[in-house]
Amino acid sequence: MAQNCLKCLKYIMCFANLLCFLCGVAVLILGVYMTVSFRMAALTPTLASFTVSNMLLVSGIVITCVSFLGFLGALKENRCLLLTFFLLLFFLMLVELTAACLLLMYEGEIAKMVNDDLTKGLELAKGKTGNITMSEWDYVQVKLDCCGVHNWTDWGVSVPDSCCLDHCGTPKPKYREKGCLVTLKTLFEDNFLTTGITVIVLCIIEVLGMCFAMTLFCHISRSGLGYKL
Repeated sequence: MAQNCLKCLKYIMCFANLLCFLCGVAVLILGVYMTVSFRMAALTPTLASFTVSNMLLVSGIVITCVSFLGFLGALKENRCLLLTFFLLLFFLMLVELTAACLLLMYEGEIAKMVNDDLTKGLELAKGKTGNITMSEWDYVQVKLDCCGVHNWTDWGVSVPDSCCLDHCGTPKPKYREKGCLVTLKTLFEDNFLTTGITVIVLCIIEVLGMCFAMTLFCHISRSGLGYKL
């Protein structure tokens, strides 16, 4: 009976890791697509490495590698791979919890950093047409229905067409009222609960993965099966 339960656990772990691997590949493809299609690094020059596309690329690579280790370790009943899988999941969970705590503790400092970086990116785009920075600002302003960092006055005398709600050729064109910083902050706050639930669900999945991996590891060690360390 116990042997059948452990065999069932082995195949459940294989199936779960296979699904995670496919999800990781999908995230990786999405990251590559966003990197190629939506170049938004020039908006925040200092924080260019922390764009959504880059984070998706890193997440996709990590998910595929870890899930592949778990799948192979369970399928081959390899103690070394199972232990590595367990340690990687434990490390990832610590990183996620640390990142969540830092975001909560230093929310004000992070907001100020983003504000300063957006202002720097806007200053680089001022008075220039056709450059990468300007095209990225145009894309964001139209997509998020915002203008400038705080409002349209941030652009000074050279307000781009992407800020206009109607034709910019009129004597007194109507500009988008909200700044992009406020819009981004509202977007983050609206999705805060979803993000929090996602992090909690990820941690639960990781804990379950660690429990399954350690149970299988202990069974293989007791029975003398699988590859030795």
